[in-house]
Amino acid sequence: MFRSRRSLSVRQLWKQRCITPSRGQGEGPPPNHEDLHNALRPAVHQLFKKLKDEQLWQLSQAVDSRGRWDCGCVWLPWEVRAGKQVLPPQVLLCRLYRWPDLRTTTEIKSLSHCQNFCRRSGEGTAVCCNPYHLSRLAAPDPTVSLSYKTREAARPVLSKAALAESGSSRYNVRGLHDTTLSRGSIRDGQWCKLAYWENRTRVGRLYPVTEPSVHIFHDLPKASGFCLGFLGSEPRNETVRRTRKKIGQGLVLSRQQGEVWVDNHSEHPIFISSPTLATVSARGQAVLKVLPGYSIKVFDAERAANLLGRSDLGDGPCDPHSVRISFAKGWGARYSRQFITSCPCWLEILLSTPK
Repeated sequence: MFRSRRSLSVRQLWKQRCITPSRGQGEGPPPNHEDLHNALRPAVHQLFKKLKDEQLWQLSQAVDSRGRWDCGCVWLPWEVRAGKQVLPPQVLLCRLYRWPDLRTTTEIKSLSHCQNFCRRSGEGTAVCCNPYHLSRLAAPDPTVSLSYKTREAARPVLSKAALAESGSSRYNVRGLHDTTLSRGSIRDGQWCKLAYWENRTRVGRLYPVTEPSVHIFHDLPKASGFCLGFLGSEPRNETVRRTRKKIGQGLVLSRQQGEVWVDNHSEHPIFISSPTLATVSARGQAVLKVLPGYSIKVFDAERAANLLGRSDLGDGPCDPHSVRISFAKGWGARYSRQFITSCPCWLEILLSTPK
């Protein structure tokens, strides 16, 4: 009984292998399918032999749902030997099911709900090899930037009620007035607040974040976090409605040792603007495209502290503790939308500052 069930699971897992994944920024051409089959098959079969029946079914469910259901960690020894070749199991399975051109563990990171997330590199003799507990690191592209006029016009226009709720306005490093919402402080136990916008209108109240990570999504079963699908009941225009449906699994925002990461869990790209993503010599703020399944560090506390005294960030207001993310639609020089306030659905992350 167990043998037949195991054989079925192994055949199903091999059948579900990814052949033509989406290509991401900085990736080379996809490998030939026959080469992928011949190169990985011996190592994969060695790996499957090391998995228990329960682990095989866990892995099968994760692959079948493409990460929509958290099936738990699948633990294996750090190295899997296939003849003379030694492959980390997480790299092997990510190449098989997600990114065929993946080369090393330095190109991927554990997601916040994986037990590997809080473990130090090299700690322990086993590693989680669930390919949907991992995301691929996105390479920043500093060539896209916002000019002063773009950033000035992109600032949200708040109503009197919104300003009253914020309690106070703030000033940027150049002394120009910025009316974006109040962020609070780390002493309050909140490391950030989230504001959801549709074009130039803020929808719903501020969402305070106290946990190390938060899932921001549209509508998912058995999910907890900031559900955008519950916000607002008034009729929306067709573009907003279509874009909201594309949010899907959304993104995961996590904080670890002064760094803030964004993991794109949706099936569409997200677009991010953050002062700490720009290069040192950049004029203005970059707008970066992050593909599905990719992660990027959107905030670095040490770099943000250095930006407070900088005068070469470009003209106009710049808040080193604010991150803006648009779902599915980009803005800036390469897109028809010049300002983030023209994007149908976007998120503002107001990071707390120590007091």
